[in-house]
Amino acid sequence: MLSLKRTAALGAVGLAAVATGAFAATNSSLPLGPGTNTERAAFQAYYDGHKDTYFVTDVSSKAQAQALHVNFSKELAAVKGAPAQYFISGQLSVFGSQPGEPDYNPLWEEFFVTWKAGAKPVLLTSDNQIKALASKGKLTLRDAHVVLNAPIVKVG
Repeated sequence: MLSLKRTAALGAVGLAAVATGAFAATNSSLPLGPGTNTERAAFQAYYDGHKDTYFVTDVSSKAQAQALHVNFSKELAAVKGAPAQYFISGQLSVFGSQPGEPDYNPLWEEFFVTWKAGAKPVLLTSDNQIKALASKGKLTLRDAHVVLNAPIVKVG
């Protein structure tokens, strides 16, 4: 038990942390409340040649948020170093990571991919394939300066 003097020094934030830590140490799940089912559009994208399923929940572009009917989050724009999600006209997008990879998180930096004149388009299914074709001058990658919160919910 914490002493009264120590409790006062911790303040409300410290007490919450202590309480949360104590809860986490004694219970296997968070008290999230009752679960319900809801309908949400699921999308697919490629990663290393297979398709992953994901949800879109938030985006740092107000126009995209309105078009996708998701939350606008201005704060997401400040996130740096998120893995890439590559958007290619006429095909599924391509993730730069997935759950289980060391750099995975549900935030994605959007890149638009276009084929350069004279390049023969092929199906793009891997971030390594995209990077290799870009380094050979066959693709153009344009950073959209938009961050998307899109957790992958099913791998493969």
